[in-house]
Amino acid sequence: MVDSDEKNDILSPLSDESPDQDDSGVENLIHEKASQDERLDDHYEFSDLDGGDVSTDPANIDFLLDIPLEITIELGRTKMLINELLKLGQGSVIELSKFAGETLDIFANQRLIAKGEVVVVNDKYGIRLTEIITPMERITRLK
Repeated sequence: MVDSDEKNDILSPLSDESPDQDDSGVENLIHEKASQDERLDDHYEFSDLDGGDVSTDPANIDFLLDIPLEITIELGRTKMLINELLKLGQGSVIELSKFAGETLDIFANQRLIAKGEVVVVNDKYGIRLTEIITPMERITRLK
């Protein structure tokens, strides 16, 4: 709560400007602000930041498990001029940079995470992982 000294400190600049002004409105604002602060203190509890190593508790990262990722399998790439692109039609063949049988790149949110080969599972395409990119390799590819 606000004591009388604090009230006087807050109201003293106002009393110099308009001595005959009623200060009950200001007093109400002061009490309202103090009660808001008390309500906030009641609703929020903050833990001590020095209270332990968060990396050892797997429950602290559980919320990350529900974040969606975009997984992309890259068959190959090529570059072409707009003129060449406009000439494409049904049955046109686009030559890609990878050779047949070469492993495909697997990306998670545009970051290379693995390599694999094409397989067929229940009449659908799939990828068998043949190599997982290590964290150290991922860091060197960022440079």
